Amino acid sequence: MLHVVKRTGVRVASVALLSLSLIAPAAAETEWDLPLAWPDGNFHVENARTFAKVVGQVTGGDVSINIHPGGSLGFKGPEMLNAVGDGLVPIGEMLLNQQVGERKILGLETQPYIIEDLDQLAVFHRHFRPAIERVAAEYNQKVLYVVPWPRQYVYTKVEAKAVADLAGIKIRTYNDTTTEMFNRIGMTSVQLPWGEVVPSLAAGTIDAVTTSASSGVDGKFWEFLAYMYPTSHVWSSNMVSVNLDAWSALTNDQRDAIEAAARMLEPVFWQVSKAEDAAKSKVLNERGVAMGHVPAAMLAGMQAATEPMLAEALAELGDEGQAIIDGFLADIGR
Repeated sequence: MLHVVKRTGVRVASVALLSLSLIAPAAAETEWDLPLAWPDGNFHVENARTFAKVVGQVTGGDVSINIHPGGSLGFKGPEMLNAVGDGLVPIGEMLLNQQVGERKILGLETQPYIIEDLDQLAVFHRHFRPAIERVAAEYNQKVLYVVPWPRQYVYTKVEAKAVADLAGIKIRTYNDTTTEMFNRIGMTSVQLPWGEVVPSLAAGTIDAVTTSASSGVDGKFWEFLAYMYPTSHVWSSNMVSVNLDAWSALTNDQRDAIEAAARMLEPVFWQVSKAEDAAKSKVLNERGVAMGHVPAAMLAGMQAATEPMLAEALAELGDEGQAIIDGFLADIGR
């Protein structure tokens, strides 16, 4: 109700505010901030924006998700499992294999050379997904969707035609498995979160990087590196999960609608990832990063050096890890 006041200016302002309230959309009942480590424009960030838009639509605007790329909220990638679980943010996006400090099972897909391509990765995830969901529940959160990165490359400043050509080169790795892998190949691993990669290249702290074509474009690798080698040595996936307390605060209808949106969008996001490799590789090549050829002997040498790692990992992971690998290998007939 408007109160009539003697000062004309105040009365006009009050009427204007009332008019604005009548035409402005109602504010969302629930607002969630979703942090991502990846820079604006990265396909995982764009996927999250699409998801947020659809969530707004299916909840009639009652749930709003605000996207914060580039680590702008101050959370580093390896911190995200705890950040979401502890309720520091209600929802988050994280690289699964960066959470191995909490649960090593989350790094299983990064064991070298067990998965050949995205089609095999989809088969692997049929067995892996229950483990992801179990760990998420232990950390007070619910999985909404999981999307892989494209295949992995080794980026270098120098040409490599054999494993010996890689010896001693300082390479950025991103979890314990890739660190161990490249040390066994003969390189010198330097484990870094994404936000430290470009500064380290600029400072000369590292001379090579293992990552995807997407991240190669994000980091403008043409300013630092000359070659990219499609070794497809490991696979990595990102998870978007929601804190269970924030989830429980929603209505049943809101939860059902958001879950349905996530189920609908996840396969779409996988296709985005599949297309991403060719598109971003082309950008890198056009800007001067040459697509290197991996000779059969070089690939065989990398595989031989890292072959014992799977058995070592499974000895530590126990029955759960072994069951995932056994189920996957049986499904692909290997």
